[in-house]
Order: sequence, then structure tokens, then C-alpha cells
Amino acid sequence: MTRVWEVAVRDATRVPEAARAAGEAARGLGLDEARTAAAVLTASELATNMCRYAGGGRFVAEAAQEPWGRARALQILTLDHGPGIPDVRRAMEDGFSTADSLGTGLGACARAADFFELQSSPGRGTVAVARFSRPDDSSHFDTRAATGGVHVPLSGHRRSGDALAFRSGAGRRTVMLADGLGHGDAAAEASTLATRFVLHGGGGTPEALLRGLHEALRRTRGAAVAIAEIDEPRHRLTFCGVGNVGARLYRGGRWETLLSRPGTVGAFGLRTPLPTRYEWLPGDMLVLHSDGLPSRWTPAGIECLRDRDAAVVAGAVFRDSGSAARLMRDDTSIAVATHTVRTDREGR
Repeated sequence: MTRVWEVAVRDATRVPEAARAAGEAARGLGLDEARTAAAVLTASELATNMCRYAGGGRFVAEAAQEPWGRARALQILTLDHGPGIPDVRRAMEDGFSTADSLGTGLGACARAADFFELQSSPGRGTVAVARFSRPDDSSHFDTRAATGGVHVPLSGHRRSGDALAFRSGAGRRTVMLADGLGHGDAAAEASTLATRFVLHGGGGTPEALLRGLHEALRRTRGAAVAIAEIDEPRHRLTFCGVGNVGARLYRGGRWETLLSRPGTVGAFGLRTPLPTRYEWLPGDMLVLHSDGLPSRWTPAGIECLRDRDAAVVAGAVFRDSGSAARLMRDDTSIAVATHTVRTDREGR
């Protein structure tokens, strides 16, 4: 099941809670005391900054896996709807942090983590992502990821009913998002089973994986599932989906909506949808999301971030889809895949 540590950092009294969550998550993933301490320091610094400069924000910690699931890292994501940081480069310099903050500011976060990236948009807010792994696994997590995402569980729930799976090899990447019906443990059972099937059930095209998932999920309440396969050498993306998982593809300078067949994977009488194929070129981007994202959300402008880490982009999608006052009505998960050939543009 997708275990998520989530804290609504409304004021300074919640900073210690974010730090404790980071420590619990790090120890649960088997990180040693040094890496756990680094994660706690980073969580404290980021949570403190959200309180001081943005009036609070959201703290999320979860496991990040390299594509075949052999190595895991702690991923910390913070996001806020504050005024943004006018000069990110200066904010990362030592000595820029305010009095009484822990460590030496954002620069300390960057040095403590295996990977750290911050994106800030004036008037919209800030997203920061930090990843921490065991020393032997650091090479899997110390650079920008072209595939990644984030889970934000329904308030009050420690387990997300959504799940993401990323798999890669031989120039191909598979991205799956499963949204178990409802929320809570029963929804998490279905989505977790879908993740295990995709990661450990062997290869297969998106439509073949959906056929296998349909059988695997029959004993559960079922799930909405979207699967995309990116074949970079052949410049091709193949998509198949069942249910209400949202899918947006940026290519050729515009966004397109990828359509899924109505239904529930695991339900009786499901017909596997035919795959749809698209050209996949440098600068293209794919966003999958569960229905926890508001229906009015539009991806316009997100393409400016396609040179950023995929989890940073996912965080920006969540941030820009609502406001600090918006109450979540369901689990929300977002998966992002960008082309591995970077265009090296500055994100907004």
C-alpha cells in the first residue's frame, strides 16, 4: 500500500510534526541515522520557510523507487500558495536564511539531500523536492528524474487509495496510475495490487497489462487505471486507459487530452480498450492524474517546467490546480513523464 506521511503546516506548531514525520518515514525505509538526521533537518527548514514566508503549506513524505523497484529513497515534497521567491538562486546561498531558522537555509537542504530542487512562481507559490537514499543507492536518485510523481492522501488517511508504478529498460518506460474505487484501505488494496502486477508481472504492451490487471483485480473493488509506454528510440508513446484517470499530453506546442474507455478494471465484462499511439519527441510531456484533481484544472503553462524533475512538475500541477483554501475530496496522485532529451530551458 502507498504509505504517505502528510502534514498540513498551518503554523509554526506543526513544524516539529513535519520533522517527526520525516524521521519516521526515513527510518521506515531503512535509512541510517545520518541520512535520517539530514531528512529531519531538511523537513524542519522547509516547513519553517512555509510558515514564515507563505502562511503555511503542505508537507508530504513518501517512498520513491527506481524503475524496477530494487532501490528506494525517501522523497519529501513541500508546496505552498504563497507569494513565491523572487530570486531562487540568491535564496539558495548560505547566509540568506532568516534568523532563528534551522541549519543555514535552503543551501543546507541542497547539501543534505541526494537530490534537491526548488521551483517558485510569483503569485502562485513554491514547490520543493528532496530525496534521501542509502549510500549504496544514491546513484539512482541524485539527478533530475524524467519520470516521477507524488501522492497526496485524503486528509486524515495515512494510506493513499491511488498508486503509481514506473518501469524502464531497453529504451522503454512504462508509467501506470491506478485509482482504487473509493478511498482508504480497500481502495489501497486494489491500487497496490495493480502496482505489483506492473512491476513484477513481466513485460507487455499497455493493452496486455490492462488485460492482466483485469484478472488480477477481480477479487478487489477494482480501480481506474491508465498506462502509457514511452519508446524513446522509436519516438513513440502508446496509451491505454479505463476509468476516470486524467491524461494530458503536451506535443507540437499544444496540450491534448488522452481518452480512456469508461469502466472499472477488475469489474465484470470489461472490454480492453484499443491502444492509441502518438509521436514522442524532445520537449514533449505526459501528465496522468487521479480524479482528486479539480475537473476545472487545465495544464496551460506546465510545459514551461518540462526541464525540471518530474516530481517537481507533479507538485506544481497540484499547487496550481487549487488554492490553500480548497478542501480535498479524494486521494490525489499525479505522474509525470518528460522526454529524456532535455531542452535546458529555465522553468518559470
